[in-house]
Amino acid sequence: MIREETASLLLSELRRLTIAVERLAGPAPAVNDWNAADCFVWTPANSFIQPVPRPNRIALKLIRGVDHVRDILHENTLRFAEGFAANNVLLWGARGMGKSSLVKAVHEDVRVASGVSLKLVEVHREDIHTLPALLDILKASGQRVIVFCDDLSFDHDDTAYKSLKAALDGGIEGRPDNVLFYATSNRRHLLPRHMMENEQSTAINPSEAVEEKVSLSDRFGLWLGFHKCGQEDYLTMIDSYATHFDLGLDRETLHHEALEWATTRGGRSGRVAWQYIQDAAGRLRKPLDR
Repeated sequence: MIREETASLLLSELRRLTIAVERLAGPAPAVNDWNAADCFVWTPANSFIQPVPRPNRIALKLIRGVDHVRDILHENTLRFAEGFAANNVLLWGARGMGKSSLVKAVHEDVRVASGVSLKLVEVHREDIHTLPALLDILKASGQRVIVFCDDLSFDHDDTAYKSLKAALDGGIEGRPDNVLFYATSNRRHLLPRHMMENEQSTAINPSEAVEEKVSLSDRFGLWLGFHKCGQEDYLTMIDSYATHFDLGLDRETLHHEALEWATTRGGRSGRVAWQYIQDAAGRLRKPLDR
């Protein structure tokens, strides 16, 4: 009887120990299904690439006012999809001018036009340090993948940029041939100006103080600049949306309302144009099917 009680206690303790070890080890790696979608979000906790069945994006033809950078990004993406050499891309500049929308729209347009199973995997800013683990998965997948990070920037004492530098161009292995990096940022060098100035003012050699961090942006072969749009470009965006969604407003009323909306928002941009269209469509009870 005593032996049975002792054995039962040992089994109970063994189960508790097993549970504790499993908790320390974390969840088992998930099985990634590349056929589940064309767009994914990286979740490093369990090495899972979460499918996004209905991505938040608009058609490429609706993005206006950035024709030059649109064409460059489209050509670079098409070359990559077809298996030819292409560059990592940094889309930087004024907020609300469609940087992230352009990446998602170009991906979809190239995927459909080329017939290539091109995947888009978004990595959140706070998960940049897990890029090496993601690259291992992508390299073994056999898929052609664009890794996308929206609103990328780094603050003081942030060392995550080192993982991105190595993933972009460094390390012994370098970037896998089947992976390309696209990132958007409001900052050309991904660092706030005051941070760069502080580093320069306190360094023995000011020219070297920020070189390591500024060199991150140098690893993007293409820098595509987005600037604040003028009134003409803004109204072109409005007209394009209004025609596509058949809002039915006359041109004079449409422009008057759109300019008044921009004034209340403190500026003109692609985002402001879209927000006005949403407001107008709502008032007119018109559906917006992107």
